[in-house]
Amino acid sequence: AVDWDDTKIIEAEPGEYITIARKAKGSDNWFVGNVAGYDGHKSNFMFDFLDAGKTYTATIYADAKDAHYKTNAEVYTIRKVKVKKGSKLSLQSAPGGGFAISIFPDKK
Repeated sequence: AVDWDDTKIIEAEPGEYITIARKAKGSDNWFVGNVAGYDGHKSNFMFDFLDAGKTYTATIYADAKDAHYKTNAEVYTIRKVKVKKGSKLSLQSAPGGGFAISIFPDKK
């Protein structure tokens, strides 16, 4: 089991979608998870929960453009981006889909 130092609700609408960020206990590693309902969801959020003055590498696991829970449930993309406190991200979750992001501080 993983213990968490912090949990943030990024966005939520009951029955429609939720996006949560959690910080792993004793580290600067963050994990973001999203799940969307039948209509999918466009997430727009800022990484304002990250520590100021640090850069991070975010690995994003997201629905592919043609993903759909009924017809194409197993297609996804993986990409890495650099983020810092205040960086913005926009992701489209497919109907019945979602995304996951692992965020690790860059080594100096």
